[in-house]
Amino acid sequence: MKIKSLFQLSIAAISFITMENTAIAQTKNDGSINQKTAEKWLHSNKWKGGLKLNVHQSVNAVEFYKQYHNSKAVWDKIILFLKDTNLDTLSVGKLAIDGDNAYAIVTEGPSKELEKAGWESHRKYIDLQYVIKGKERIEVVNIDKATVTKPYDEAKDGAAYTAEGTSYFAEPGTFYLFFPQDVHRPNIKVNGFDTVKKLVIKIKVAN
Repeated sequence: MKIKSLFQLSIAAISFITMENTAIAQTKNDGSINQKTAEKWLHSNKWKGGLKLNVHQSVNAVEFYKQYHNSKAVWDKIILFLKDTNLDTLSVGKLAIDGDNAYAIVTEGPSKELEKAGWESHRKYIDLQYVIKGKERIEVVNIDKATVTKPYDEAKDGAAYTAEGTSYFAEPGTFYLFFPQDVHRPNIKVNGFDTVKKLVIKIKVAN
């Protein structure tokens, strides 16, 4: 009986370890996550940790899931920063969050007329963009629907484009996430809002 019990315990332990390893492998996402699973995770809000700000509906749920789970410690620090910081009182300038893995830039000034606002994308860093005070327009389109006008500059981590995308209004309460495949045109002036205070968090892409 003792031998049988030990055998059963061993089988149970092996099964548990197998399940744990499977869970870890799934957490370290390999890009195979499906849309339904990603959206379920996104809308569960577990990743928010009590953060009251919302992510905009335009977010690429699959890419967000992948990036968050492949670099959870960094994302958790970003969420904590957004949750515990009085964003209204932030001074203009650069703020540290997690070394070169994540840092914040605060700006305050006039937005741009449409013809002066440029389309851009980045490869090394994800953009989290949040309007603290005021209102601006942001346009976004998938990179395969944009035409390159200035090739990617590694030093500046940016490329420029011409494109036609979907237009949104950015205002307090909701932040935007732009991944490498998201060509975006931010900082477009909205009538009645001459000055906009804005937070951009640069988040290193997890491969």
